[in-house]
Amino acid sequence: MTPAPTGRVPTVVWRGDFQAHDRIVAEETAIALSYNRLTHAVMMATPSDLEDFAIGFSRSEGIVTAAAEIEELEIITADAGVECRMWISPALLDRLDQRRRSLAGPTGCGLCGLESLAEAIRQPPTVGAGVTVDAAEIQAAMDAMPALQALNAETRAVHAAGFWRRDGGLIALREDVGRHNALDKLSGALARGGHDGAAGMVVMTSRISLELVQKAATLGTTIIVAVSAPTRRALEVADAAGMTLVGIARRDGFEVFTHPQRIVGATKPHV
Repeated sequence: MTPAPTGRVPTVVWRGDFQAHDRIVAEETAIALSYNRLTHAVMMATPSDLEDFAIGFSRSEGIVTAAAEIEELEIITADAGVECRMWISPALLDRLDQRRRSLAGPTGCGLCGLESLAEAIRQPPTVGAGVTVDAAEIQAAMDAMPALQALNAETRAVHAAGFWRRDGGLIALREDVGRHNALDKLSGALARGGHDGAAGMVVMTSRISLELVQKAATLGTTIIVAVSAPTRRALEVADAAGMTLVGIARRDGFEVFTHPQRIVGATKPHV
């Protein structure tokens, strides 16, 4: 049985004096992602929506381009954690093996480390025209998130990634202790549901880092919005990819950092 995503623990609370209490906390489990019984990565993640996580991670990493390319998917629970066991075609496995070899060389070779660094900061594909939204829609998307954040309501310790469309509102949301895991889960959910990432915007409860821009770009998403600020590297990559990055999205407003043309009125600010 897959571990529960939360658990209850005892605490001692101080509110003027000390009292015995308990609290629900988020679970963090080792999740192995394997292809044809070969382990590719092990991530610490919340053990929920693992099918979405496996598919989304595979898409984000370029191992597959569509959910249908994963021929079988099993969730295997063990004492040490959970394995997302996937089966892909020999051609895709060979491509993955070639990628592994390009990033792993003999000890002390020096070059493999540089190649690994280049892989980590890789430039994602350029996104298309995408959608246009206004300020009220950005705020409506962010305001809609808390009602769907069931795990965070219990634990106050997990991130969320959601997908918002003009014609449907917030159509999907996934949570995890890792913001990148939450986005991978969302990617998998969109793939399984047949949703086009270019048809809406990604909304996040975290800061925007480089890896989130990379993952959003593989979805084809043209707008990413988050409650916190982006990193400089995230801005550079988003700008080069043609993505609109909106940060510090709160009840009193937000800031548009790159490609403001998709936000109505942002190209003609009041000065």
